Amino acid sequence: MGRLYLVPTPVGNLDDMTFRAIKVLKEVDVILAEDTRTTGILLKHYGIENHLQSHHKFNEHETAQGLAMRMKCGETMALVTDAGTPAISDPGFMLTRACVEVGVEVQCLPGATAFVPALVDSGLPNDRFYFEGFLPQKKGRQTRLKELAEEKHSMIIYESPYRLVKTLGQLAEVMGNERSVSVSREISKIHEETVRGTLEEVKKHFEENEPKGEIVMIVAGKEEKENKETI
Repeated sequence: MGRLYLVPTPVGNLDDMTFRAIKVLKEVDVILAEDTRTTGILLKHYGIENHLQSHHKFNEHETAQGLAMRMKCGETMALVTDAGTPAISDPGFMLTRACVEVGVEVQCLPGATAFVPALVDSGLPNDRFYFEGFLPQKKGRQTRLKELAEEKHSMIIYESPYRLVKTLGQLAEVMGNERSVSVSREISKIHEETVRGTLEEVKKHFEENEPKGEIVMIVAGKEEKENKETI
């Protein structure tokens, strides 16, 4: 029986690739890639010559079962996304589930994921946190924002640079201008930046400085008010 490897790839700096990840990508029968062009650049950088097959959110519904059966019959495959760990706001869950259902072993290698450095850099509590990922773009967005306003732990939200200012404004509307937030962009790249402050302050910063690159927001949880007894 074959095996599925979930292989994290760098979110920015190509030197963040692990030795084990390189070894696995060289040895598997097939590399499943979210975008074969993006993965091709990574493979060329490390001198990896292997068979690439496209596997992304638009075809994973149709291909997951077939791929799982191929692995059950003996093939070993590695799944990579454009950046970070597969299945974290990227394709991966459906294929993993299909493999588990037919008894194919799945191994996720440790490695890069964008929210960990963003959370640690934020300076906000990280002993417990809530991972939201991408917010709904239209339907249910406002309802979800109101629900998050009541969350008591630090929240991790992924956002597009084109929607960042709008989202910061929407968060301020439901959470208040003074709620703390940390916005990290271009993690591990040359122009990496983390901006911390209140929702109002950070929104103003990005209104004056157009955001670029991948965005990870860490929003402070709601503070519980202490109940004081009147004597």
